[in-house]
Amino acid sequence: MHPFTIAFLIALATTTLIRLWLGRRHVAHVLAHRDAVPAEFAETVTLAAHQKAADYTAAKTRLAGLETLVSAAVLLAFTLGGGLQALADGWGRALAPGGYWHGIALIASVAVIGGLIDLPFAVYRTFVVEARFGFNRMTPLLFVADLARHAALAAALGLPLVFVVLWLMDRMGELWWLYVWLAWMGFNLLVLAIYPTVIAPLFNRFTPLEDPSLKGRIEALLARCGFRAKGLFVMDGSRRSSHGNAYFTGLGAAKRIVFFDTLIQRLAPPEIEAVLAHELGHFKRRHIVKRILVVAAVSLGFLYLLGYLIGQEWFFRALGVETRTTALALLLFFMVLPVFTFLLQPLASLYSRKHEYEADAYAAGHADAASLVQALVKLYQDNAATLTPDPVHSAFYDSHPPAALRIARLQALRQ
Repeated sequence: MHPFTIAFLIALATTTLIRLWLGRRHVAHVLAHRDAVPAEFAETVTLAAHQKAADYTAAKTRLAGLETLVSAAVLLAFTLGGGLQALADGWGRALAPGGYWHGIALIASVAVIGGLIDLPFAVYRTFVVEARFGFNRMTPLLFVADLARHAALAAALGLPLVFVVLWLMDRMGELWWLYVWLAWMGFNLLVLAIYPTVIAPLFNRFTPLEDPSLKGRIEALLARCGFRAKGLFVMDGSRRSSHGNAYFTGLGAAKRIVFFDTLIQRLAPPEIEAVLAHELGHFKRRHIVKRILVVAAVSLGFLYLLGYLIGQEWFFRALGVETRTTALALLLFFMVLPVFTFLLQPLASLYSRKHEYEADAYAAGHADAASLVQALVKLYQDNAATLTPDPVHSAFYDSHPPAALRIARLQALRQ
């Protein structure tokens, strides 16, 4: 057995076992604290809401554990099980092996197979887990319509991108990875630019915010923060779920501020203002720009690494592939990459939580910190977010600080 095959199997087993161990820890910790609301939330969160959050968290985490096992099995089937090689051989009987159309068909077929494997989990998550806890408002017809729209959008955006990447890899010589990186970053910026006006309206209806009092309060906040937006919009998030949120999207002058209708219905105007101040904090502290730069640097490094591996016969053979093509190299690399980078996940989570604390501090300086605390507590309850996550699980996965730590820091800012 090739040494890289052994390394891959060890990394896959380690990653899978750690994921399962973290999930088990999380469920055990949450259920162990199910019957008592944390003291700092005793006056604002009911025991029934706390228990609902515990049960909801446990249900989601258990489903995620099953997905982890299936994902590991699928990865083994595609690689050492010969799945990728079989697909490449199959398409090779109809299309010129190694050609652009062969590569596009191979990558598209892998995406379709992956989507079909994920579909039962999505159905169960939506119509069983979310429905059981009162969050789902998605009808089967809307679910199918969303699925069709996502598939059409993936084809419209993804297939041309795949062709461009394969063409660059074929025509740009040894520095192809640099040109692919430029194309990839350009593609991401294009999607960010067109998302508010082209992509998002395919799935939701956006209407201008009409409440004059709330609109005036928000416009005053924007003026204090020096933020220009194309408009204030309310999104019909209640068509699919009772979860609430707010965000801003777009680039340059096309930036939009969007509120879920469920958020508008649940929070008081000062609380909505505080939530928006937090989102503006991400913009003013340049978190979006920083994250784009991190993604750019990391993706450049990975593509450089792929530029080396694509010329190594052992890379293909060690992962169960006999045919060396650019499409197979892409698929192999990005399939196995998460297995080797999983242990870096806590660093990404830590970086994200740092940004959340900074955005909270900005919000406390430009809106009422007490209102933000009240809004967060309501959102924790409405979204059934656990107040007692396992600390190790949280360190690995949570992009936001645990509720107790986050609110304690906000309360300290009020003093």
